[in-house]
Amino acid sequence: MWSVAVDGARPLPDRSARVKPGPQPLSVVPARLDPELEAYDELRALVTGEVEFDISDSDEFIEGHAHGLDTHVVRKLRRGEFAVQAHLDLHGLLKDEAKAELAGFLTRSRQQGKRCVLVVHGRGLHSKDQVPVLKEAVKRWMATERFARHVLAFATARPHDGGAGAVYVLLKRQ
Repeated sequence: MWSVAVDGARPLPDRSARVKPGPQPLSVVPARLDPELEAYDELRALVTGEVEFDISDSDEFIEGHAHGLDTHVVRKLRRGEFAVQAHLDLHGLLKDEAKAELAGFLTRSRQQGKRCVLVVHGRGLHSKDQVPVLKEAVKRWMATERFARHVLAFATARPHDGGAGAVYVLLKRQ
């Protein structure tokens, strides 16, 4: 195999000659920071079926679960019947910051054996045009492979836990 790889190679005529360095590479934005590439990856994963997540929502409530999850489990989560073992407040964060915080939080929580966590995303009352930017983003992120690998289900929290400004997240077992 090596002989095939080096077939046609010849030694350099002047072994003392130095190769001049080429032009400096242009600054490249890492793929994780390029929103177009990230959106493309999310869409590709959904279209190809890599991530199977059923999502439903209304003006106030959001909910999603792994395809095939027992509806009894989803109902219990919606009712707030699982004990919340940790919480993350995303208020005041930019979308990219919130995504990174949420990813780390879900990973750590799952590694620590937690099953149900609360994520406070807010209702968008203080954002431009009072649009719940983080609420919509959290709903969308949960269906992506990066998050779905940790999440069984999520549902809008009960009023005493933050209501429409928060979600319960049921994590997969470690």
